Amino acid sequence: MNYKINKNTEFLSLGMMDYKEAWDYQEELFLKTIDIKTANRKLTEEEHEITPNYLIFLEHPHVYTLGKSGSEDHLLLDKKGLKEKEATYYKINRGGDITYHGPGQIVGYPILDLDNFFTDIHKYLRLLEEAVILTLEEYGIKSGRIKGLTGVWIDFKVGAKNPRKICALGVKSSRWVTMHGFAFNVNTNLDYFNNIIPCGIDDKAVTSMEAELGEKQDFNEVSQKLKRHIANLFEMKLIEKS
Repeated sequence: MNYKINKNTEFLSLGMMDYKEAWDYQEELFLKTIDIKTANRKLTEEEHEITPNYLIFLEHPHVYTLGKSGSEDHLLLDKKGLKEKEATYYKINRGGDITYHGPGQIVGYPILDLDNFFTDIHKYLRLLEEAVILTLEEYGIKSGRIKGLTGVWIDFKVGAKNPRKICALGVKSSRWVTMHGFAFNVNTNLDYFNNIIPCGIDDKAVTSMEAELGEKQDFNEVSQKLKRHIANLFEMKLIEKS
């Protein structure tokens, strides 16, 4: 019933955080929400506990992550190479292939109970993409989607000569609860993408706002704009935490 729907979403800006530490924290919030939903099954509607929602923004030190459907061959570094690049590597439980996270990149982890919003993973992914597209539009960058490829792209139209990805997505969901999310290149060091075949796609480039606009961007300003667009698109009420 509608009175049990909760669109309040706790926003947490966690700064620079080790990937494993952030993954463990996500898992904690994710499992907490699933436990509430499981317990609610044994209760009457009047007794149901509302489920929480979280939106986490942070940055990671240099790290490569491989999703469930990815190939280890798409990581072009061995253990020695990873150490030289001061990077770590994790196989993780999201969808998608390999990607890179690092300083200057907005990593967003929405841990949402989609029963509070809509039960449609396709729509969920498209709205996250749309939030990035709208944010880029505010900076005069035209971006969009490429059919069959998740994420946000520059030069995305059919026949474009140099399509390049500016935001990657990879999510996990269980019982309509989401985790993992997106990686949006703002001032990211793109050289680190040369050590992987990003998302398993070897014929398209990667870019950032800094690369497209020719100068570093105000990271906090971009984050604030992106956060606002996510809140508007999902019709959520953000509860600010730090």
